[in-house]
Amino acid sequence: MKTIKANPWITCPQPNPQAKLRLFCLPYAGGGASSFRDWSAQLPSFIEVCPIELPGRGSRFQELPYTRLTSLIQDLTQALLPYLDIPFAFFGHSMGALVSFELTQFLSQTYSLTPACLAVAGRPAPHLSNRSNSIHTLPDPEFLEKIRDFNGTPAPVLANAELMQILLPTLRADFAVIETFSYTPQPLLNCAIAAFGGLHDPKVSCAALEAWREQTRSTFLLHLLPGDHFFIHAAQSQLLSVLGQVLHQTPLSNLPFR
Repeated sequence: MKTIKANPWITCPQPNPQAKLRLFCLPYAGGGASSFRDWSAQLPSFIEVCPIELPGRGSRFQELPYTRLTSLIQDLTQALLPYLDIPFAFFGHSMGALVSFELTQFLSQTYSLTPACLAVAGRPAPHLSNRSNSIHTLPDPEFLEKIRDFNGTPAPVLANAELMQILLPTLRADFAVIETFSYTPQPLLNCAIAAFGGLHDPKVSCAALEAWREQTRSTFLLHLLPGDHFFIHAAQSQLLSVLGQVLHQTPLSNLPFR
C-alpha cells in the first residue's frame, strides 16, 4: 500500500497503512483541505481520509487557481493515480461534488477505475446545471454580496476588506470552474452514489439532489441533514455517521483496483 507523501494535491492528516479504503475529499468554492482535518477521528478505522488541496488556498496559496474544470480534472487525475492502489471513494461538497463527478467519469472512461462510492453534497445533479445565475464576472461589491448569501464565509472575514481582496481571486476562479461547466451526457456510473443535502439549504432542493439517481446504474441513497448549504459543518457528526455507514456497506472486494 502506497503512503501519501510529497504530493501537494493530496493531504493525509492521519496516515493509516491498514486502511481498506481511501476517501478523497474535495472542498466547496473557496474551501481547502482544512475543511476535512477532523474527519479521520469520526470515521471508521478502515478508512484513510485524504483531503484534496487545490491550488490557490492553504499550503498552495501562492499557486494560480484553476478557472476551467477540464484542466483541473486532467491534472488532479495525474496526482491521484499513484494512490488508487486500493479501493477508494470520493466526497465532494458543492463545487467539490461537481469535481468529484467529473473525476469519477474521467477515471472510469480513461483508466477503467471506479470508486467504491461517489458521495456528493450540496450540489444539484450535473445535468441540471445552468449558467443563468453566473456571478464570477460581477464587480467586486456585487460578487461579495452573492458570496454573503451562501452563508459560508464568516462575517468578520467578509468585513475585512484587505483579507477579502486576497481571497477574491480564488473565489472568482472557483465560481468560474462551476459556471463555465457544460454538461455532456456520459455513460451511467457503475458505482453507488450517496447524495447529502441541508434541510434548509435555499440553494439546493431535495428534487435537485434526488436527480443524482439518474447518473448511476448502481445503488442511490439520499440523506437530508439539519442546516443550510454548509450543513457539512453544522451537522458534521451526523454527516460522518451516515457516511461511515454508507462506506461500511460498500462491497470493496468486488471493485477493480491496481
